[in-house]
Amino acid sequence: MPTKLYNRLFVNPLTVFFGDAKAIGITLVVTTTLSLWLSNGTAFAAAYTSFWQRPITAGFITQLHLPDSPLALINDLLMSVFFLLAGMEIKREFTKGELSSIKQASLPIVGAIGGMIVPAIVFALFNKGTSNMSGWAIPSATDIAFTLGIAALLGKRVPNSIKIFLTALAIIDDLGAIVIIAFFYGGTINFFFLLWVIAACITLWLLNKKYKTLTILHGFVGIILWYFMHRAGIHATVAGVVFAFLMPINSLAKWELRLNKPVYFFIVPLFALANTAIQIPVQNLEMLTTTLSLGIMAGLVIGKPLGITLACYLFIKNKKAVLPANASWKIFISATFLAGIGFTMSIFIATLAFSSSILQDQAKVAVLCASLVASILGSLFLASNKP
Repeated sequence: MPTKLYNRLFVNPLTVFFGDAKAIGITLVVTTTLSLWLSNGTAFAAAYTSFWQRPITAGFITQLHLPDSPLALINDLLMSVFFLLAGMEIKREFTKGELSSIKQASLPIVGAIGGMIVPAIVFALFNKGTSNMSGWAIPSATDIAFTLGIAALLGKRVPNSIKIFLTALAIIDDLGAIVIIAFFYGGTINFFFLLWVIAACITLWLLNKKYKTLTILHGFVGIILWYFMHRAGIHATVAGVVFAFLMPINSLAKWELRLNKPVYFFIVPLFALANTAIQIPVQNLEMLTTTLSLGIMAGLVIGKPLGITLACYLFIKNKKAVLPANASWKIFISATFLAGIGFTMSIFIATLAFSSSILQDQAKVAVLCASLVASILGSLFLASNKP
């Protein structure tokens, strides 16, 4: 086949597809739908779901206490690269972009705090005095991949400043969820390895003093940082954000371009496949009227946008910050509904909050339903905006 014809039929369409921000959202929705179908609508559903949990028995994996299943490798290792990319984007915006002013930088922090507190209160109102209270943090988390994927799918109807705000809020939100897991769900911090984490961070800081761009030494220390973060009992993906914040500013743009497509068209879809490999028994759908399910769904769908909006409104009213550029209150509030997509982190917290598999499955189904409703509401509200 002639080169020009090949490029026109195959290369150019793929280039356009990968260059379109909508492709991120489309890819994520397709892979999630596929995984849920494989988990529940096929004869090999059990084999598919068990594959992601299958232990990796290689000797060095056990000796070094590395992630020991396909799911753990994706969530703890590959997603660190996603957090690295997100951290680089946030650092660039904090230093040179939309978040470089103190007022704008403080808004997503305040919004994230409100978006964690109010959903927990809503959940508590439904479950006060019951044994379900241990799940209070389930609706407190925002899923970065899905939230930003849908925002990208909506294209120009979502101003760039709002996408940046959601990115910052989602990262702060997930870091907050990790702190909650460490302090309230039995996470044990290994202070010996924590000292090594601190040493790695200091080393990266010193390297930045000597080198103005990223070097092989940075990468080597970054791997050490990830490993000791993992061993310290802190979620390993935090290492990606920490490394990004300690990167030389001059290297941000170059590495963002290099990582963009591998992250959004390989790592994130793979992450979606692994984390939606959930078998949903039909009888669990009848449990959506329990206080546990109602607390989770109301916390994500109502509590999230309410908490973010209320906290940001009070902050802006007191002239501590301003709305993101080119955004009205209608657009801002519409976008906060996307933050109600809890998904992965909420599901992870559900597995820690309850020892009963029945309650775990019930909570997971509630999270999936709430995330679907939040994504639909957010999309509909934002789609009504003129691009």
